[in-house]
Amino acid sequence: METSVKSITARDIMTRDVLAARADWPLDRLAEFLLEHGISGAPVLSEEGVLVGVVSLTDLVRHEELPEREPPHDVPAYYREMVGRYAEEELAGFRVDETSDVLVRDIMTPSLFRVDEDTPVQEIAEMMIRGHIHRLFVTRDHRIVGIITTMDLLRVVRDL
Repeated sequence: METSVKSITARDIMTRDVLAARADWPLDRLAEFLLEHGISGAPVLSEEGVLVGVVSLTDLVRHEELPEREPPHDVPAYYREMVGRYAEEELAGFRVDETSDVLVRDIMTPSLFRVDEDTPVQEIAEMMIRGHIHRLFVTRDHRIVGIITTMDLLRVVRDL
């Protein structure tokens, strides 16, 4: 029996194993975390485990402390791992000062897009298009139970 797109909900397409960053992490730890897991962004949890925002590679690139210069000879491991995965233009601004005292909470986006598990996929797509966002969080009783990314929506389209 074929599944109608109208019957697909957040529960059906969300990724349940949600990787989260911590608000108190320094930026070099965030960069290593994102690259280690091959993800472009993550929810941000407070020290108490409460969802407080979202952070992405774009936030790192846009951060004013990231100087646009050639990488030093002794580049950090996270940067070496990025070479080949991203366009040279994207890498130009991606240098995290390991001595900086800037934390994830300082660069994250505090506004969150959330849906519950029963939200229809069409409503999810509309929220992501309208908000120009690449990920939203599925919550139950104010706790993250999943994440939906643009890749998850593309899988729905592929599998129709």
